[in-house]
Amino acid sequence: MKTVINLLIVIIALLSLAAGIAKVTHSPQEVQFLQGFMFNDFTITLFGVIQILSAVVLSGGALFTHKAITLVGATTVVLCFLLSSILIFVSGNFIFGLLSLLPVVITGLIIKQISKLAIKNT
Repeated sequence: MKTVINLLIVIIALLSLAAGIAKVTHSPQEVQFLQGFMFNDFTITLFGVIQILSAVVLSGGALFTHKAITLVGATTVVLCFLLSSILIFVSGNFIFGLLSLLPVVITGLIIKQISKLAIKNT
């Protein structure tokens, strides 16, 4: 199970990293979408930086087997993905909104498993 969780952490960290890079580089589609929700250039960049740092914290915590850091990274990642999913639903794109919940669910599973391991080892 540990190998599966580590693989899921890598996938989620890469997704968060890619989403953050798209925001930091001001990808036209990201900017247009987020500006529709009153995000300005600063908040788009800030959102992207948070996603990138969350990916780094998540993967760094897992790499160095530090459960508390992994949980902080996973929690921040799930909040960012959840915000994105909510914005997609609000925009009226129901099908893509459902699809965008997949990383939220996977990250939730990661949080659950890491929490179980942390409790078991105390």
